[in-house]
Amino acid sequence: MRDVAIIGVGMNKWGELWEKSMRDIYVEAALLAIEDAGVDHIDSMYVGCMTSGLFVGQEHLGSLMADYLNVTPIPATRIESACASGGVALRHGFIEVGSGMSDIVLVGGVEKMCDVGGGEATYALSTAADQEYECYQGVTFPGLYALMAHRHMHLHGTTQEQLAHVAVKNHDHGSMNPLAQYPFKVTLEQVLSSVMIADPLRILDCSPITDGAAAAILCPLEMAKKFTKKPVVQIIGSGQATDTIALHTREDMSWLGATARAAEVAYKMAGVGPDDLDLVEAHDCFTIAEICVIEALGLVDRGQGGKAAESGLTALGGKIPVNVSGGLKAKGHPVGATGVAQVVEMVEQLRGEVGERQVEGARVGLTQTMGGTGGSTAVHIFRRV
Repeated sequence: MRDVAIIGVGMNKWGELWEKSMRDIYVEAALLAIEDAGVDHIDSMYVGCMTSGLFVGQEHLGSLMADYLNVTPIPATRIESACASGGVALRHGFIEVGSGMSDIVLVGGVEKMCDVGGGEATYALSTAADQEYECYQGVTFPGLYALMAHRHMHLHGTTQEQLAHVAVKNHDHGSMNPLAQYPFKVTLEQVLSSVMIADPLRILDCSPITDGAAAAILCPLEMAKKFTKKPVVQIIGSGQATDTIALHTREDMSWLGATARAAEVAYKMAGVGPDDLDLVEAHDCFTIAEICVIEALGLVDRGQGGKAAESGLTALGGKIPVNVSGGLKAKGHPVGATGVAQVVEMVEQLRGEVGERQVEGARVGLTQTMGGTGGSTAVHIFRRV
C-alpha cells in the first residue's frame, strides 16, 4: 500500500448561510482545497453527507457536486455514516490513493441544515438513531446523550460543572477561529445558567445547527512535493468501527466501544500511542461526548474524562489539547462536513498555520468523529513529514 499525504485543504465560514445553496457551499470549499494543493485535476472524489434529502430535498450528490465543480466524468461517490460521514469519506479516499487506484482524490463534506425549522432538523438528525426502539418512543439526541451523561455521573462521579468546563474550553478555542460559527467565549456561570435541554445537558452543552463544507486533497506521499511547497502531512493511521445503534443495547452506555476499537486499529497502523499525540480533534456534539471520547481514545483513564477539561489538561497549552478549532461546540456541526473539517484543522496545525491557537511544536495529531451515539466511528492519525 502506498503512503498517502494531504496536500491541500479548504473550508468556508460556517453558520447560517441563507444566501448560499448546498452546492455553492461544497464547491467553494473544494475550490479552496484545490487551490491550496496546487493541482490542475482530480481523479476521483468523495462527498460526505448525512441527510441532504431531508434537509434540502436533494440526493444523488456525487453527480450534483461533480457537475457543479465541473469535473465530470470522474467517479464521484456520496458517503453516509451519520455524523461520521466526513471521516468515513476520508478513509475511502485514503484507501483509494493507497491502493493505487487513483493519484489525486478530493474528499469533501457538506451539510445545509438551516433551511428547515427546528422540528424538521430534529427529525432529520434523529434518523441516525434506532427508529423503532428509540425515536418511536420520543427520544432525541439530546435525550440520548443526557442518558450517557447520567450514567457517567453515576459510575465515575462526573459533575455538571465538569461538563460545563468542556464548553468553556472549546468556546475559548473557537474565539480564535475566524471560520467558527460561534467565535466567542462563554463563562462557567453562563453555561450552568443556560436553558435546560435534557437534564443534565443545557443549551451551551450542545453543538448548533450549521451550514458548511470542508475539503481535502489526497495524493501519494512520493508525489506530494511535485504539487506543494508547504509542509507535507501524511495520514499514518486509519481506523473505522461500529457499535450497536441503540444505546440501551450496550453493556455500558457511557463507554464508546467503537471509538476505542477504531483508535486501536489506527494506533497500530501508525505505530504510535496516545502519549505520542500532540493534539486531538474529537467529536464533541455534546459536552459529555468529548468526555467519553477522550477516555475511549486512551488520552485519560476510564472515568477521568470529566476532570480533564476542569484541570486544563485538554486546553491549548495543556498536556494534550483537544478541539483547538473550537470543536463542534463552537466551530459548528454541519454533520456531513464535520469529519473533514477536523482534517482541515489538523493539517493547518501540523503546518504551523493557525496563528494564536497554534499548538507549539505539533507534529502528530488524531481526529475522531462518530455517528449517532457512537454507532459508527472513524479515527485518523496524521504526521508532519
